[in-house]
Amino acid sequence: MARFLDVHPVDPQPRTIAQAVALLREDGLLAYPTDSGYALGIQLGNRDGLDRIKRLRDLDDRHHFTLVCRDFAQLGQLVKLDNAAFRAVKSATPGPYTFILPATSEVPKRLMHPKKRTVGVRIPEHPVVRALLEQLGEPLLSSTLLLPGETEPMTDGWSVKEALDHQLDAVLDSGECGQEPTTVVDFSEGYPEVTRVGAGDPERFA
Repeated sequence: MARFLDVHPVDPQPRTIAQAVALLREDGLLAYPTDSGYALGIQLGNRDGLDRIKRLRDLDDRHHFTLVCRDFAQLGQLVKLDNAAFRAVKSATPGPYTFILPATSEVPKRLMHPKKRTVGVRIPEHPVVRALLEQLGEPLLSSTLLLPGETEPMTDGWSVKEALDHQLDAVLDSGECGQEPTTVVDFSEGYPEVTRVGAGDPERFA
């Protein structure tokens, strides 16, 4: 059964966040709230966790996983940004955007798109995620908690626990979270292409 960790949505308790971080460091699989629905998170080196996410979401090797970052400096270590992409991404973060960019050598190859060598990155605004990343001290490998056959991510912690109790190690709950997914902007061809319109304003990348 998954542990249920309840935190304040604006001022999350450090002790509870520390419990979630400890679980991640022990190769646990965590469901956590973001500003765009629930997500599944693991440490970068958690190979078994990656397989668990793929099975849970029925994903293939072409899926772009997202590296959720604490700040722009951390993001810049994981992806290659030319001047135009640098300015565009920096002006839109933190916020409800996911960016597809060429990965640097810091990113394990198994996390990259097999042909494009790209990866998704984002810097969220949600206080719980920011507290989690601060204590973890590294990016979180993440995937939206969108179950097979569903069109919208899960948004309530108790519902997540009831549906996936035996497939997760813990659920971090802070009440209802955002329902609209991130806007995805793909820079892999050298220019911004909006591939999914979500909570972030796509016009700034038109």
